Amino acid sequence: MTFTKQLMGAAATLALTAGMGFAQDAEPGLIIDLGGKFDKSFNESAFNGAQRWVEETGGEYAETELANEAQREQTMRRMAERGANPVVVLGFANASTLEVVAPDYPETDFVIVDMVVDQPNVKSIVFSEHEGSYLVGMMAAMASETGTVSFVGGMDVPLISKFACGYAQGAKAVNPDMNVIVNMTGTTPSAWNDPVKGAELTRSQISQGSDVVFAAAGGTGIGVLQAAADEGIKAIGVDSNQNYLHPGSILTSMVKRVDNAVYDSFTQAAAGELEAGISVMGLGNEGVGYAMDENNADLVTAEMQAAVDEAKAQIIAGDIMVHDYLSDNSCPAF
Repeated sequence: MTFTKQLMGAAATLALTAGMGFAQDAEPGLIIDLGGKFDKSFNESAFNGAQRWVEETGGEYAETELANEAQREQTMRRMAERGANPVVVLGFANASTLEVVAPDYPETDFVIVDMVVDQPNVKSIVFSEHEGSYLVGMMAAMASETGTVSFVGGMDVPLISKFACGYAQGAKAVNPDMNVIVNMTGTTPSAWNDPVKGAELTRSQISQGSDVVFAAAGGTGIGVLQAAADEGIKAIGVDSNQNYLHPGSILTSMVKRVDNAVYDSFTQAAAGELEAGISVMGLGNEGVGYAMDENNADLVTAEMQAAVDEAKAQIIAGDIMVHDYLSDNSCPAF
């Protein structure tokens, strides 16, 4: 794990972490998932968190971007062997690989964002995406004039169904008769980086009456947002605040604070406070939410915002229970 350069004295290099118990004598490492660090979504949010840590502390970190599936294990091992600590890996697709790699490097701390890996040297950070998706689903239903809204997911995996389910539940909380169209882009990792297919799916949904579309599809979502802007309907971004991509067209973005997950992991490691186990980021700790700024201020009425904020408070208080698709691989809202 890492101390900032100001703390890298002889005594500091002998210190042990309070959480996992390893020497703080290395810079952190970040493995960017497929799609690249400038995907304007999940990966870019993580990169921004790492950059914020650098700007605030003057520290340094090692970084690698995956180019294909075959690189996952080799990249993790190389990052650990070069002495990076902790090694932060992004995305649920790394879980099975990390299960194999982490035990081989017991003195290296790992952090995985978006999935749980049960190893004594792994911190798992997951998000309550269904809660944030519920809120933007409410906004979609309140903004819809046709009574039909839609969702474009990336790879057809349970995690993305978790977004879709929360979105549908939120929309139907506003209008039980709301029609919610759900399409996934594909069943392979290429589904995260196919903006052309994303645009095609969006146009198909528009032909079925959708006038608000929520994209949870990585780089594919860029095509969804573009098609929505071209066709004159509203869209909802994901992970990062994507409102700026098409001002006046993007209703809001379901922000998922991957940047905070990376920033906090680096910071905790530097302080010797990184602990193994599961950390959940939801509405209550600002891990997920919806984005408001000058780019969508004219699209969201005070009535809409008040209703969504009331629902947010009720979810945090436990008065509204948003179904988590991952709990039973089903969605009562579909």
